[in-house]
Amino acid sequence: MAKRGKKYLEALKKVDRTKRYSFEEGVKLALDCAYANFDETLDIAVRLGVDPRKADQMVRGTVVLPHGVGKKITVVVFAKGEKEKEALEAGADYVGAEDLVEKIQKEGWLDFDKAIATPDMMSLVGKLGRILGPRGLMPNAKSGTVTFDVAKAIKELKSGRIEFRVEKAGIVHAPMGKVSFGPDKLLDNIAVFMDAILKAKPASSKGAYLRSIAISTTMGPGIKIDPSSVKDLLSQRIS
Repeated sequence: MAKRGKKYLEALKKVDRTKRYSFEEGVKLALDCAYANFDETLDIAVRLGVDPRKADQMVRGTVVLPHGVGKKITVVVFAKGEKEKEALEAGADYVGAEDLVEKIQKEGWLDFDKAIATPDMMSLVGKLGRILGPRGLMPNAKSGTVTFDVAKAIKELKSGRIEFRVEKAGIVHAPMGKVSFGPDKLLDNIAVFMDAILKAKPASSKGAYLRSIAISTTMGPGIKIDPSSVKDLLSQRIS
């Protein structure tokens, strides 16, 4: 096991490892435990009562966090003609077609966070599957990044839309924003995210759906959250 630093151990002393906190308590404690000399990200991990190996129990989706994640999102769009113009006007950082594909293939250029493609470009973009796929950058219709409405997609990505997908162990990880947001904005983001998780519950899922929840800052210790506090969070922050 890696040796923990003095600051981490001091932060860990503030956390009752046997307790499951409410979201409000947990977020405030997480912020109190943040000690890095940079603006840490608050992450959430939700273990679900699903079996991701079964197609009918896959949990995935997208959600627009009301306060974003505190990161400038660089968006590339694969489009031609009017859609290329629309993408540029909507704020895309890079727009192109064959030239972009060639740049990625030959130069290994990957200086972007999200990629969008119009449906007619997918036969071309498909050549990049082995490069973009493993990095989670491949445009996908289910996540709304293969679309003719490029302006809407760009706006959502720039304003804080995130994708979530359950992993093999049944866990969904996602960033909820920066420590500098303060508790209210972070709780707003968490509420919208948890609402999306609940709405994505597969009909075939049996038993407890929310098995466990934990939050932590980039450098801080994990803090267990009581799954039963989700109801209170949503009633307070989701109109």
